[in-house]
Amino acid sequence: MSELWRLSATELTNLIKKRETCAVEITQSALDRLSSVNSSINAVVQEMPEEAMAVAAEIDRKLAKGEDCGELAGVPVTTKENVDQAGYATTNGLRIQRDLVASEDNPVVANLRTAGSVIIGRTNTPAFSLRWFTRNSLHGHTLNPRNSNITPGGSSGGAAAAVVSGIGAIAHGTDIGGSVRYPAYACGIHGLRPSLGRIPAANFTTPDRHIGAQLMAVSGPLARTVADLRLALSAMAAYDARDPWWIPAPLHTPSRLQRAALTVAPDGMSVDPKVERALRDAARRLQDNGWVVDEVDCPTLREPARLQLTLWLTEFRRSAAAMVEKENDPDASFVYRQLESLCPKVELNDLLDTLQQRVDLVRQWQVFLERYPIVICPVSGELPFPDLLDVESEDSFKRVFDAQLTQLGLPLLGLPGLTVSTAMEGDVPVGVQLIAGRFEEDHLLKAGEIIEAGGAPVSPIDPA
Repeated sequence: MSELWRLSATELTNLIKKRETCAVEITQSALDRLSSVNSSINAVVQEMPEEAMAVAAEIDRKLAKGEDCGELAGVPVTTKENVDQAGYATTNGLRIQRDLVASEDNPVVANLRTAGSVIIGRTNTPAFSLRWFTRNSLHGHTLNPRNSNITPGGSSGGAAAAVVSGIGAIAHGTDIGGSVRYPAYACGIHGLRPSLGRIPAANFTTPDRHIGAQLMAVSGPLARTVADLRLALSAMAAYDARDPWWIPAPLHTPSRLQRAALTVAPDGMSVDPKVERALRDAARRLQDNGWVVDEVDCPTLREPARLQLTLWLTEFRRSAAAMVEKENDPDASFVYRQLESLCPKVELNDLLDTLQQRVDLVRQWQVFLERYPIVICPVSGELPFPDLLDVESEDSFKRVFDAQLTQLGLPLLGLPGLTVSTAMEGDVPVGVQLIAGRFEEDHLLKAGEIIEAGGAPVSPIDPA
């Protein structure tokens, strides 16, 4: 079997440009890898080998004629089952949506195609994409390839599991409460939650979402190298008129001070000593490269997390509560009950107050980020959780929820966040989260590359 599946997207595109390989050979290698390992982790739940090979062959024909096939020409990627992809069901992990087949691509899928990538499969997500774990009654349970005793993360757990096991160089994910950043952390890879408005996205199989989700939900890439995140971001962020939130912000912004804020325990959250060690190690890697790192408190994330939950649950009650009952997925029903208990029902004026308070919170963060262009903080207060911990009991759910403060707080602010994998604690990954100003993903990626270079490279692994 060809070993091309081991290579990063950046390496593959370089080989394609030099004509040292072709899209068909790369795609066949990726499909062989998928066939070899997916049955043990259940990361990809919809395979498309014939379609993928046909796309790869067309790319090779165009390249042979000297045509530009895009910056991801020939790179195998996966898409998450909660975004529209023409000809496939947008299940969102639900049995009741198994026949909800899209007739057109979500803009982010369309951009991946335009960039020349080859979509080889659709990845698993929990029911309603609602958890930091990945299991549903439609497709079953996704396991972490590094360690099946810990969660692969969620809701883009299938995406992260695919990437770390070599099923595609890049995976598409979505993030409204950590669903890109946390799976990257749990699987020991890198994941980027971009700024609101950076990557166009819209589903047409369902009605448009309400204002909270419009403000907080984004699509973003997961990959084994930060360079691949940069490549994927450029491809995914292309203009599409179908997303009114898309903003024509440049991907490259003026240089900023090499200054970072290290906040080990935002808002006094409980942080495992091993997580703290990873944070201090990441700060040292930046300092060793000439950065100034100050250990200071960042603006609040607890209040944005509370308001995020207010918006999220208010909209979920209206649009999906009846679907939870109809789907009758045990995990989703339990999680929804726990979230309900944490978020009392609100009236119209409460929602107006929430949106008003959001403005001041964004202001506080923007002012802080003027002084500290990068913030280093935990991805989670704990190392990746034991798998399915959230549904063991009410107390275990609360433990999970409390550790995820930084996952929930960031989306309300519309700021970009980057998970950088930094090390292994035994057989459990650990990493850090970086935060930057709006549309300053390039600064995140520059800092992320320095931190990445200070540790061991992430290589694809055979499932444990």
